Parts: sequence; structure tokens; C-alpha cells
Amino acid sequence: MGAFPAHPENSETGRSLLDPFGRGITYLRVSVTDRCDFRCVYCMSEDMAFLPKRDLLTLEELDRICSAFVDRGVRKLRITGGEPLVRRDIMTLFGSLSRHLDSGALDELTVTTNGSQLARHARDLAACGVKRINVSIDTLDADKFRRITRWGDLTKVLQGLDAAQNAGLKVKINTVALKGVNEDEIVSLLEWAHGRGMDLTLIEVMPLGEIDGQRIDQFLPLSLVRARLAERYRLEDLADRTGGPARYVRVKETSGRLGFITPMTHNFCESCNRVRLTCTGQLFMCLGQEDAADLRAPVRASESNELLERAIVDAIARKPKGHDFIIDRRHARPALSRHMSVTGG
Repeated sequence: MGAFPAHPENSETGRSLLDPFGRGITYLRVSVTDRCDFRCVYCMSEDMAFLPKRDLLTLEELDRICSAFVDRGVRKLRITGGEPLVRRDIMTLFGSLSRHLDSGALDELTVTTNGSQLARHARDLAACGVKRINVSIDTLDADKFRRITRWGDLTKVLQGLDAAQNAGLKVKINTVALKGVNEDEIVSLLEWAHGRGMDLTLIEVMPLGEIDGQRIDQFLPLSLVRARLAERYRLEDLADRTGGPARYVRVKETSGRLGFITPMTHNFCESCNRVRLTCTGQLFMCLGQEDAADLRAPVRASESNELLERAIVDAIARKPKGHDFIIDRRHARPALSRHMSVTGG
């Protein structure tokens, strides 16, 4: 895999990023595209208007910004979308970023994907130093999968999972808990995932972006899901942290790990160590806030990283203590107008 040109002025180390509340920023999630080959009902409207390609950061610009964050103490990079693996030549970016794994500056390079392109890319991801990936699957019923994703093919995704595991990638399944849609499948999803040696993380639906329908009809509190599971399984709380917001339990009967991401019923802000970069260069310091910093302008203004680094430091100084997520029951509107596919997972 070819690497992009290095930026030697960005080689100073030991300059960690601290937000106003003393939290170290060690985790950057990077959306490389707002486009996706699915149209999941909780994420997008079916008739999405996507960004013009000229507005997107180039792969070289994405590499430069990611590298600036690594130089400032970020230890984990997660590539997201939309669907990141539909971005043209995306493996070039993985190949270039892998140099930070080789140098020891980066602990983990990973990806969240819908699995549709994994059969093509799993071996290349492993060759770039990716060790584990997250794959989003909300049902094992092929017809229901098509209804949830609108355009998705479950068989293709399952073939991608086979390819990933054959390539030696550790897989975690992400499942959005949807009231009246897949709440009766959570047990079967758990036993299927654990039976294949995969973790499962359940996620509460988040109030981001206008969709077709009302989120109050989709929302299923994970406190209720956990209580139901506890009637069937012995759940042992774990102190495990993977750099993200999930809280984990060990399921005694399966020996597998189960995560809960609960932005609605129990937020995870107190230990937040992450920021999110969009494919247009907007840096969101909090998923649940509208405030963002433009990193595209300083990248394009100068070949030096001085303006970029100043913009990053100024942005982290504005990181809020927590989010304002709420599902608006009175007006049936999202807490934030942007879609999850814009910010990236």
C-alpha cells in the first residue's frame, strides 16, 4: 500500500489534547464519506441528497488531519461513513495510516462498516494492520434485513463476515434496538454472535436527522432489554473499555461479551475521550451538539500544519461536558437535524 507524502513539521510528540474538563482526547472517529449503499430506516431517509464530491476532503487531506491528531496523542482511529468501504480508493488511506501503527504512535486503526464490501476488502484491511472491526447487523431475517436497510442483502453481509473472520479480523456486531422491529430477536442475535466468537453491542436509537417515520415509535430503552436478558442469562458487569461509550457484561451461559450503548437512558459523557471528523472537514467535539470547527479551510490554506494544529487546539478547548440528546415526543422531531451518516457513527 502506498503512503501519502509525510509532513515532517508534524513530528513533535508528547503534546496531548486536553478538553476544558481535563479529559484527554485519544480517540478520533473519521467519516470518509456521507454516501452509503444502504438506507437504514433509523439513519437515513430513502431519498437522500448527498454532498458534492468537491466538498469532501481528499484522501491526502484525511491522512494529513488524522496524522496531526496522532501527533497530538490520539491513539485510536476509527474510519466510518456513511459506508466507508464504498469510498473510491479507500484502501490507500488505510495503507498510509498504517505507518502510525508501525511506528507505535497509534494503538489501533479500525473501521465500522455495514459489511456489504467486506468480502472484497477484508484481507487488505488485515494487511494494513486492522485487527478488529465493527459490523452493523440489526436482524438475521433476510426479509426484515431488506426492510430495515431498504437496499441491503443479508447474504452478502454474511459472506463478508466469513471473509473477515477468515482474514483473522476480530468482529464485533453492532445492533440498534428497535421497538417492535427486532426486540424479539435480541436473544437469537446474542447467541448467534457469541456462537461465532463475536461480541455483540446493543445501541439505543439516537435522535439525529429527519427520517421517514417517528423515532418515538422506534425507541427501545436498553434498561428494559437488559432486564429481560437478566431473566434468561447471568450477566456479570465488566470493567472493560474499548475507547468507546459501551458498557460491557459477560454472559455466563455463552462466555461472550455484550455491550450496551445508552445515549438516551444513561449517557456516557463523563469519560468522553473522542471527537468526530466529517468527510467535509468539520470537527464535532460532541455527537449531541451542533458546534463544529472547520479543519478543511486551514488544511487547504497552507502546506504547513501550523494553522491546522491551531484550529484543532482551539476546537478541543470548546468541547462541552455532555450532550443534549432527547427524543422530542411533543413535536416528533430529531434533537439535531444532521443525519448520523454525515457525522459518522
